Amino acid sequence: MSSEFAAVILAAGQGTRMRSHLPKVLHPLIGLPMYAHVTRAVLESGVQRAVLVVGHGREALEQDVAERFDGRVTTALQERQLGTGDAARAGLSGLTDFRDWVLILCGDTPLVHAGLVRALISAAESCTGPLAMLTSRVADPTGYGRIVRDAEGRVQRIREHKDASPEERAIDEVNPGVYAVRAPFLRDALARLSSDNAQGEFYLTDVVEQAAAHGGVTAVEWPFEDTQGVNDRAQLAECEAALRLRRAMQLARSGVTVRDPRTVYVDARAVVEPDAILEANVHIRGASVIASGARIDTGCVLTDVRVARGAYLKPYTVATESVIGEDAQAGPFSHLRPESVMEAESHIGNFVEMKKTRLGRGSKANHLAYLGDGEIGSDVNVGAGTIFCNYDGVQKHQTVLEDGVFIGSDSQLVAPIRVGKGAYVGTGTTVTLDVPPDALAVGRARQSIKENYAPRLRAKLKAQKEAAKKR
Repeated sequence: MSSEFAAVILAAGQGTRMRSHLPKVLHPLIGLPMYAHVTRAVLESGVQRAVLVVGHGREALEQDVAERFDGRVTTALQERQLGTGDAARAGLSGLTDFRDWVLILCGDTPLVHAGLVRALISAAESCTGPLAMLTSRVADPTGYGRIVRDAEGRVQRIREHKDASPEERAIDEVNPGVYAVRAPFLRDALARLSSDNAQGEFYLTDVVEQAAAHGGVTAVEWPFEDTQGVNDRAQLAECEAALRLRRAMQLARSGVTVRDPRTVYVDARAVVEPDAILEANVHIRGASVIASGARIDTGCVLTDVRVARGAYLKPYTVATESVIGEDAQAGPFSHLRPESVMEAESHIGNFVEMKKTRLGRGSKANHLAYLGDGEIGSDVNVGAGTIFCNYDGVQKHQTVLEDGVFIGSDSQLVAPIRVGKGAYVGTGTTVTLDVPPDALAVGRARQSIKENYAPRLRAKLKAQKEAAKKR
């Protein structure tokens, strides 16, 4: 960029049509609040300074900005909701020493991307007047400001929908609210705004008419699919669907196999490396990282999970804040709760649940087990129906299985407990004492057999059933 650019992002509105206690611009789309999509687009375009104008829900928005953008974005307060012109004034208060180009965008247009912002910057750098802007054409322009041009096609003004005549309302070219304005001109133009209009507000759009009279307006037509705003939950859903598909196609172009882009959900902060495979109906949420060569099968839901090379998550695995190592396998229908770690080549299978447990290299729990607060060594086999009894009603306790341990099916390990290296626990055992290395622990009731007793038992039960019917 040959000129310097700063940005003002308008995000102070209440958004009453959202019917929500949450400020409109904090509603999330693919894992990021609405305003953050716009802000990231601005920063990715190369703009170094950005000011977010806050108002309704100020505290929550300021906190999110501070946590998410680490000082790269500042905020400015719009004390009262007096219109977009007043909001722009508030934003300029955070750029008091700035003399070059100011980008102005709306925080409720989450489909805006860096390429769009760069196109506006390019238009501003080549224009001779004080203002450049984007316009869009739309089949139903209801609610949008109309672009009014003169006989030679030059932009003359923007007429807000409520103030427009029937002829102006028939115009299908609309204002998406994306501008670049020279800072000195913008300050003077905002000072001259009037609230003499249908809404009694200071319209930022009136700056366009002033610019048309002082050097002209450069307008760049841009597809509406990138400039659409959000006013209610229906439009929120439309925009999120567009973002999901855009994200899936970006991944596919980068070398990820995305089996069905319309059903794959990948959050904006997630990383999926080339040669990973995402099957249909997969959800990758938060800051998850999926390494090259990993396969995520149908119906998996991963939130803040790291999946290493060659790992295979079989259908309907659910994992949160966990790590899955190289060539490990989980699922189908497995559940990894927070702080679970599967080391390389380990396996968990059908209806196995892990919580705050490390499963060592090559270890397996393939069926119907609960592994909570555990430390499991390498080459351990955990049989079907095994439970780590980790909670005494007050505190959680740890179970330790050292390398090479074999746990027979239907065993209960009552923590705190340690099973030593190479030890065996027989099927159906309740373990309440530590097991030494290479020992065998067996604890089950003695079986008794009564010969030829089954016919007598069936007769007795049948008689009881018939008696019950007669009552």
